[in-house]
Amino acid sequence: MTNDDMQKALRVCYEKALDGLPISKSVSELGTHYLNKYPSKEAAAKHLINAQTAKCTTSGFLTSLGGLITLPVAVPANITSVLYVQLRMIASIAYIGGFNPSDDEVQTLAYLCLTGTAISDVIKGTGIKIGQKVAVNTLKKIPGTVITKINQRVGFRLLTRFGEKGAVNLVKLIPGVSGIIGGAIDFASTKIIAQKAYNIFIEGRVM
Repeated sequence: MTNDDMQKALRVCYEKALDGLPISKSVSELGTHYLNKYPSKEAAAKHLINAQTAKCTTSGFLTSLGGLITLPVAVPANITSVLYVQLRMIASIAYIGGFNPSDDEVQTLAYLCLTGTAISDVIKGTGIKIGQKVAVNTLKKIPGTVITKINQRVGFRLLTRFGEKGAVNLVKLIPGVSGIIGGAIDFASTKIIAQKAYNIFIEGRVM
């Protein structure tokens, strides 16, 4: 895989997450469901995180995605499925927090969440000096070239993450399942990503 492949995979998976697939609700539908069910955005986001993390880490949910996510790039299906599920969760949290997931700035923040504990390092690596508080308005003041640089650094970070640990560490494959993803996303990594999304879109901070 190249960084260009990863960039394309991120864009396509994010777009599909916003619109939803035949087997999963769109981001707005999922977010609205939790906002209507719970009294505050904090409660709605926390319950969404718990439910989505449990669903994706204890069941064969990824198996059902099958060939629904196809990309014209050299990114394995198991990786694109992980990206889809995690980006959908992040974008839904953003929606609950009152953000428009379709905005470029929100999309970049969603990508940053995928880097987990490395999020601050990725931001600092672009030369941006930013405190614990971060908002979409902060990114709106940053030139588009820097936004592109952030997205590229996220791509490189994900390439390293998948390359060093391998998809098996992120997706537990069920023996005997050929060509289709089985098992679930690693609980720990998904929980960290969800917490970063909560920090940014609900609490308005990076750390």
